[in-house]
Amino acid sequence: MRIAVTGSIATDHLMTFPGRFGEQLLAGRLDRVSLSFLADDLEVRRGGVAANIAFGLGVLGLRPVLVGAVGADFEPYRVWLKEHGVDTDAVRVSASLHTARFVCTTDRDQNQIATFYAGAMAEARAIDLGEVVARTGRPDLVLVSPDDPEAMLRHTRACRDLGVPFAADPSQQLARLDGDQVRRLVDGARYLFTNEYETALLLERTGWTEAEALRRVGAWITTHGEAGVRIRGEGRAPLAVPAVPVGRVTDPTGVGDAFRAGFLAATLWGVPERHAAQLGCAVAATVLGHVGTQEYRIGRDALLDRVRDVYGPAGADALAPHLRGPA
Repeated sequence: MRIAVTGSIATDHLMTFPGRFGEQLLAGRLDRVSLSFLADDLEVRRGGVAANIAFGLGVLGLRPVLVGAVGADFEPYRVWLKEHGVDTDAVRVSASLHTARFVCTTDRDQNQIATFYAGAMAEARAIDLGEVVARTGRPDLVLVSPDDPEAMLRHTRACRDLGVPFAADPSQQLARLDGDQVRRLVDGARYLFTNEYETALLLERTGWTEAEALRRVGAWITTHGEAGVRIRGEGRAPLAVPAVPVGRVTDPTGVGDAFRAGFLAATLWGVPERHAAQLGCAVAATVLGHVGTQEYRIGRDALLDRVRDVYGPAGADALAPHLRGPA
């Protein structure tokens, strides 16, 4: 089982604002916003969508190939990822630009305001996925996650040319992609990942109806936060999987990436979609209890107990033969 994960690799600067953003926004003045939030905490963590997903896949026992572009400051991060099962040999190192930065402030209601600096990510368009496949072997799946837009389009086109199945995860980049670009990224994807808001934005960008979009993908997986996950496909009833309850949310950053890691790992193991989504929700719940997107650990027995407690024994029994790691 082999998966290549393309997309952003970044450093996260995570801050906490003790108030509510909404209380600082004035009706009728939103066209001239000038605000400064005094943060209580700052955490500097490893991040980036592709790196987060690859990390999750690595700790679940796969050896994902990470494909992206970074700066010369990446070396300590590379060591970390390799120690957690990620193949980083396909990562391009820029000679002049810094690794991308994600700066995010979270308020007391878990609302977030974020800025992303692309930096070296802009050079991802120079990566030839065909060369990566020639070196690492044909993957079972390529995940095309948020990245330099030209890189996303090039990787998707390479998957079609190579006949390699791919999953589309445009998420944050939907805001800067035009309709034709989104259609090219999505059409023919085995899996399409969005959250609830991105679902509406994707339909607006493409001009497709929901039925037209479903005809173009194998399965559309939409995350709904506390309401769980919905999986749709043409000609079949939607599958709804509730979220794993979490007593206290420490930090929501990276929860969607963790879900994707769990879902894709289980899918590559051949586990049915329902149980794959259950694993994704359980891994996502684990991340919610930590600050940072790669600070969690997967305890095999604890994870299976969580799945069993929320969903019953069938999911845990389906996942148990594939999960490894400490109890």
